Amino acid sequence: MTNPSVPASAEKTKSVLLLSGGLDSTTLCALASSRGREVYALTFDYRQRHRCELDAAHRTAARWNVAEHIVLSLDLSLFGGSSLTDASIPVDHETPLEHIGEKIPTSYVPARNTVFLSLALAYAESRGASELWIGVNQIDYSGYPDCRTEFIETFEKLANLATRAGVENAKAGRRAFRIVTPLSKMTKGEIIALGTGLGVDYAETVSCYSPDSAGRACGECEACRLRRAGFEAARLPDPTRYVERKS
Repeated sequence: MTNPSVPASAEKTKSVLLLSGGLDSTTLCALASSRGREVYALTFDYRQRHRCELDAAHRTAARWNVAEHIVLSLDLSLFGGSSLTDASIPVDHETPLEHIGEKIPTSYVPARNTVFLSLALAYAESRGASELWIGVNQIDYSGYPDCRTEFIETFEKLANLATRAGVENAKAGRRAFRIVTPLSKMTKGEIIALGTGLGVDYAETVSCYSPDSAGRACGECEACRLRRAGFEAARLPDPTRYVERKS
């Protein structure tokens, strides 16, 4: 998608963007494109249960004309430790939405964002990219410790210490890498409103941790509950395809 506000002759900032195919990362991709970034999208096939999000990531990459889209296989199910890579995911019907995030849920994948950002950093350095975009969120999220500002700030320091680009730029008094997290302080409703304004079709995104074989959302997991509440807060119709539940 061409951004008319960016002159054709302008050199775009190269940016590696973590693209899962979910609501947040799809909004992030649309936003990066609208800001004139040359996007290099990185998607992980880590044997997650909600594998239909990989198809969603491909659709998003095509829709926003990213410069390159790499799907990297990384079997985190070998380690275990997360319901996202195990056989089933427990559903919490009792915790009120406002209390989600007060404890670390079973869907936490050990060190996932640390692993993902490390590989995104290697990808960025190989492509001459100076930005790493990630759709972490500290408001409407599930309590993951690797979504916090402290983690992002610390990893950015590491990125500029542990790379050749970081060392060479430091000699010239410059920072080689910046981690961009524009969604971190936004509510889910605000993110949906932003993406809608940018032209995101949320029917093409996947949030559910336990969709069926047809890609329909369960409507009961934390991700589904937060997503549905986001559309309600944004006062927009929820285009998600849900599994029909028998009464």
